[in-house]
Amino acid sequence: MSIFTYVILIGVAIFGIQHWLKNKSYIFKAEDISKIAKRHVGNDQSIHAKFTRIALELEQKYPGHILSEEAREWLFLNAGGWMGSVYVLHASLTEYVLFFGTAVDTQGHSGRYWANISDTVLTGSFRHWKEGSLKSHVYVPGDYVLHEWGNVAGVQWTAGTWMVEYGRGFLPSTLGFALCDSIFSTMDFVQVYKLIRMYTRALVHETLFQLFEIIEIYGPK
Repeated sequence: MSIFTYVILIGVAIFGIQHWLKNKSYIFKAEDISKIAKRHVGNDQSIHAKFTRIALELEQKYPGHILSEEAREWLFLNAGGWMGSVYVLHASLTEYVLFFGTAVDTQGHSGRYWANISDTVLTGSFRHWKEGSLKSHVYVPGDYVLHEWGNVAGVQWTAGTWMVEYGRGFLPSTLGFALCDSIFSTMDFVQVYKLIRMYTRALVHETLFQLFEIIEIYGPK
């Protein structure tokens, strides 16, 4: 096939995915995730206790869609020059919910995604420098941060910053950014394997749950 044919096929694929994203139904709402997170800002609980309670509330609000505690684990993530840690609660082709943060000062490039990403800060501070701006903005506990798809920013987190994050969009498109530093910079292939394994585990979990729901609704009575 000619290059022109490949360009047409890619364009059709992008248009199809974009149409699907705009018209499909979603499980989570960013404002609901943020509301749950904000209930745990400002108390004297440890960050571990906050995360434990938030995970429990999410399990109760979205039964079956949150990974079991045994299936979850904290994993390092190197991307855009920064280093953080993620704890995946849910992931599919179009949505994810996770805990994110860092125990050290770190900064770098946000990434430019085919997805909307929202964060609610629990502790610490998150500095966000949007492309085209000559100023940065610092978000503190209780603040809601929205990184809209197609946008890019400089980002900086102080040590001890922990957040609840929700992403909605075409998530496979984000994997290149999420894994690139680990492959070509740190060359931590064990980390790459763990991240891919976690995403696959969450993807299989959600796919099977939705399949069983369809069978229960439309299967033989």
